[in-house]
Amino acid sequence: MEQIQSRTTPSKPRPALRLVKTKEMPRAEWLAVRKRGIGSSDAAAAVGLSPYKSQLELWMEKTGRDAALPKADPHDEESPAYWGNILEPIVAAHYTKRSGNRVRRVNAVLQHPDPQFSWMLANIDREVIGAEDVQILECKTAGINGARLWKEGVPEYVQLQVMHQLAVTGKQAADVAVLLGGQQVEIHRIERDAFLIARLMRLEQQFWQYVIDDTPPPADGSESAEQALRCLFPEDSGLSLDFSHDEHLSATFAELKAARELLSVHEQRESELKQTLQQAMGNATRALFEGGSATWKKAKDSVGLDIKRLLQDHPELQKQYALTKPGSRRFLIT
Repeated sequence: MEQIQSRTTPSKPRPALRLVKTKEMPRAEWLAVRKRGIGSSDAAAAVGLSPYKSQLELWMEKTGRDAALPKADPHDEESPAYWGNILEPIVAAHYTKRSGNRVRRVNAVLQHPDPQFSWMLANIDREVIGAEDVQILECKTAGINGARLWKEGVPEYVQLQVMHQLAVTGKQAADVAVLLGGQQVEIHRIERDAFLIARLMRLEQQFWQYVIDDTPPPADGSESAEQALRCLFPEDSGLSLDFSHDEHLSATFAELKAARELLSVHEQRESELKQTLQQAMGNATRALFEGGSATWKKAKDSVGLDIKRLLQDHPELQKQYALTKPGSRRFLIT
């Protein structure tokens, strides 16, 4: 079992409050409770370190502006979240089998005991019973793609999730049990780190202030932020704004133009290099180089539908099966 060494707190923290019971609570109600604060699974996004969600998207969720954002379907069998929920009891049972530690569910949303940090919430997968050295179990599953994030131990976003749990609960240590690729279980120990918790709480508080002030945090260039902006500002008003006297925005615009020009040059060079290798390969399938290999394979033939010809032969189908696709805003620079 891998152990993450860290600093411990000099004073004993107070235990968490039980904000609401979650046993048999409808999912919609549980999601509404989560909007009242920052949960442990929100921690990494709140401080801008989540690989999946930006601060801007999280802010939209917490301020009730997420209606147009795509939602994970808890019943979608192709979703990682679905299999995470299905396999959580199995991971917990295997953890008990391997470690000897008994665990039990905590059917409640927990809240930080300090009124100053009442916005800090947590759901923990399992409570470890009767062990002096560990008190929390966090269960994870990772498929073929997700397993890459665990090659060097617990990913940063999971470490922040667990440290948030330790901050809320006042506990000293947590085990993270992860099922990798459906057949390998690893157990990692994360101990309470007072310095990291203090830093995490300060950064989370800065994010929560955005929520209180109803002011969006800055976009971070991620796909999540791009999607959030499209949902936040789906329509243009026709209004023209003059930022020519705004030094910061004018400098940003100039840097964007320069970045796009540089990107165009690199894309042209990338195409040239690729075509040089393709020309050298000819009809070969694979080529070896000192630093790796390249393949050039023909994809299998596919059968499609000739929509244009179909509508020419049966024009009445155009009205019968008409589908309106909502337009989206395009960002162009001149």
